[in-house]
Amino acid sequence: MKFKTTQLRDAITFALVAGAVSATGTGAAFAQSEQEATTLDRIEVTGSRIRSVDAESSQPVLVLDRAAIEKQGLTSVAEVLQRISANGANINRTFNNGGDGSSTVSLRNLGASRTLVLVDGRRWVQGLGGSVDLNTIPSAMIERIEVLKDGASSIYGSDAIAGVVNIITRRDYEGAEARVYYGQFSEGDGERAAVEATLGAGNDRSNVVISLSRVEEKEVSAGDREISRVPSFRRDPVGFSGFSSNGRIWNNGVDPDNVGGPGSNSIVIRPGATGTGPANDPRYALGQFQPFAAGQDAYNFAADNYLLTPQTRTSLYMKGRHEITDNLSFVADALYNERRSEQQLAGFPLNGGVSNNDFMSGDSYYNPYNTLYGGDGRAVAWSHRLTEQERVYQQNVKTFHVYAGLEGNFEFADRFFNWDVGYNFNRSDQEDAQIGDVNVLNVRAGVGPSELRDGRVVCVDAPGGNIIDGCVPFNPLSPAGGVTQEMLDFLLFTAQDAFQGRSESFTANISGEIVELPGGMMGFAAGVESRKESGFDRPDAFVAAGFTSGNSRQPTSGAYDLDEIYAEVLIPVLADVTGADLLEFSLASRYSDYSNFGDTTNSKAGFKWKPVESLLVRGNWAEGFRAPPISTLFGGQSDSFISFGDICSEDFSGRTATIAANCAAAGAPVGFIQQTNAGFGYDGQTLYPFQVGGNPNVGPEESISKTLGLVFSPSFVENLNLSLDWWSIEIENAITTLPTAFIVEQCYAAGDQALCDLITRRSEDFQIGNIALTPQNLSVVNVEGYDFNVSYRMPETEYGSFGITLDTSYVSKYEQQTTAASEVEQFTGRYLDRDPYWRLRGNVSLDWQMGDFGATFSSRYFSSLVEPCAFGPSVCSDPDRRIATGPAPRNKLGATTYHDAQVRYNLPWDGTIKAGVTNLFDKEPPVSYTTFANSFDPQYDVPGRFMYMEYIQRF
Repeated sequence: MKFKTTQLRDAITFALVAGAVSATGTGAAFAQSEQEATTLDRIEVTGSRIRSVDAESSQPVLVLDRAAIEKQGLTSVAEVLQRISANGANINRTFNNGGDGSSTVSLRNLGASRTLVLVDGRRWVQGLGGSVDLNTIPSAMIERIEVLKDGASSIYGSDAIAGVVNIITRRDYEGAEARVYYGQFSEGDGERAAVEATLGAGNDRSNVVISLSRVEEKEVSAGDREISRVPSFRRDPVGFSGFSSNGRIWNNGVDPDNVGGPGSNSIVIRPGATGTGPANDPRYALGQFQPFAAGQDAYNFAADNYLLTPQTRTSLYMKGRHEITDNLSFVADALYNERRSEQQLAGFPLNGGVSNNDFMSGDSYYNPYNTLYGGDGRAVAWSHRLTEQERVYQQNVKTFHVYAGLEGNFEFADRFFNWDVGYNFNRSDQEDAQIGDVNVLNVRAGVGPSELRDGRVVCVDAPGGNIIDGCVPFNPLSPAGGVTQEMLDFLLFTAQDAFQGRSESFTANISGEIVELPGGMMGFAAGVESRKESGFDRPDAFVAAGFTSGNSRQPTSGAYDLDEIYAEVLIPVLADVTGADLLEFSLASRYSDYSNFGDTTNSKAGFKWKPVESLLVRGNWAEGFRAPPISTLFGGQSDSFISFGDICSEDFSGRTATIAANCAAAGAPVGFIQQTNAGFGYDGQTLYPFQVGGNPNVGPEESISKTLGLVFSPSFVENLNLSLDWWSIEIENAITTLPTAFIVEQCYAAGDQALCDLITRRSEDFQIGNIALTPQNLSVVNVEGYDFNVSYRMPETEYGSFGITLDTSYVSKYEQQTTAASEVEQFTGRYLDRDPYWRLRGNVSLDWQMGDFGATFSSRYFSSLVEPCAFGPSVCSDPDRRIATGPAPRNKLGATTYHDAQVRYNLPWDGTIKAGVTNLFDKEPPVSYTTFANSFDPQYDVPGRFMYMEYIQRF
């Protein structure tokens, strides 16, 4: 059968409907003139299972082919996807404290678990939280990436609320290709090296592709960049830790029970202090201490951290196809990927008696108040930052994937049909090591009674009593570096944790033609899927028992299975008539039956109308859902040290009479001030871990997505393509764990007793000791915006060929209700800690090709944001701002644009050499004073130019 090509179809396919990078790599495949009659294969475009010769869709789809991806000079799939304008905030390599080496994509800034990631149209292995780690997918295997920017639960099932990322791997490749890559920052750090080799061979009936790759990405230290070498940029020592690297006594006052409060007269050992006793194990008298002063004694932990975390990825990918007959093929692919990653934090801020009851015994040899030295024998509240050993967190993640199936086609009643059946298996095994955590049982023993016997300090069960075998006395009241190796060996331990995510599915699909309508053949697709998801988190026994200085957590283990059936139809109503060069409608529905929460049905309807050949009007309405992931359902209780502000603290600037009365009624003492790990004062990270866990009663999220758009390819300007799409997503029953700040505010400001019941305060000092935090179906999210894209390939000139692409996403509304009954909160244009809500993101690219020479210049734009003035007018760009309810100062994070460039040359022996720079003009990220670390959000580039070279050799 012959099908005619159209300018608009070519435009959509060629323009990539939003080139986040230059589209020149795709132009050659669609260079036929409009007059040529071309036999086209039926293709399946992400968002529909119906195969069609028409690349145009009722839904907006962005396509990045291999050539376009290579022009960015990146070494991971995650980096490519995190640059597209529709992407929001994601975990990435700049997440050190709280990161785990994984990287994700979050379309529409709705969270990674609401973006479905497929590989060759099939689900990929998810983590326990429901998101896909893109670092398990090697870039060497990619042919192209299709991004559906619309809901698609009726086609693919759960998670496709914000959209779908479909990574298409290489197939039918013949030949060989090797590539090497090396790059580093202009500061000489953050080196990246990559080696890839791909081999493909085939004959008339078979083809096999094998790809092997290794990527090594080195760290950048936070201390090696001005913006991140202190906790709060240009405000040091603000944010420094009160847990000094030199031993500190917190209860030196008259009252030994006064720990860190007014009158406690906190003191710290002097650097270079002179000890007494054994030379290799001295103790320090009170005369060697001095009053603690933040300016000189607080610890700058930031400089010890990683800014950009290191990782190494090694992968082997194989894909094959064999035609058993002309109408039947066996297909299979397999992957092994190993990721080794690491994060580093400053040594543990160890303490006793400050956030726990591990006081140093009055009978400790190292206690300067020991009665043997003329002291009052008080137990000492102490702290010591273990600068002798940084905390290092290492991950070894091994991902296994296998797919095997049959594909075929047949004709029946003069109709053409395609079918496939297959088995898909994915598993990710992760082993974690936590180095630098402390065995608190040994700490407790080490600061117990001890004394000097035979020239050696030993642990005893009582003064003059029995020696405790295996115990090593610990002296936290020593200068920085004074903790001996013997003490460290006794105190420290390496935790070993294990995780697994596993997915198995059987699928069967059929598509074809039903009946001829005035607009063409009516198409359909239908299929079934049976899938099982399972996973576990097995923490180290010491971690589970709570005997570690790190966060304690209980094991997680769970599984669920589901069966699904779907169907969709494509109804071409009109074609080639006045006012309707094309008019067609699409309908789809999917029924899902889950073993845990029951069943759900999700449907969609779309239309596509061309009033004239050069203009397409498209729209879509879709229901969606997201099933709760394993960690949400079955997560064991775990500790979490959370940053928040206790509004009962009398230094809270927003304190009202109502808050004061409610706090007093709850037992707040006069003069109460919140205590954090930085000392006393409103807002900071809690000293006491809160409990976070799963909830087996959580149900699915539900959504409604709508899109309406135009695609215009004017005949009077060849190769100019424009698209504008409006989109809207409404989510109900969104799974959320109530924010700590919301719980505290609603309790003491609004008097919500149900939320007050979640708060547990310590009887001895009224500090919040715990807040019960569990996921629930509570929230409502409503987002809306516009995508505008331009692609233009200029006519060939004597100076070469030029191409321009523009890809923008504008968020006009991002509203959220913490609960259905709470007030609507607008987030667009705001910055929250590691959670930016840009109003506009855009990418523009200029590409040039002349013979064997080529170059690309591209720019990435992030609109400005505003954040609260958390630390007063000195770091506030708008300190005098007022709104109807009173003062509302804020700080502006300015708009940021990064510029990248690449040049390349095709060598005569079928090789290509490339050189490029990312962040060409060394643009600094905007400074934030509310972000958790580094004084800039991790979605922005690490400061510095990144320069790279790449060589490709084809055989």
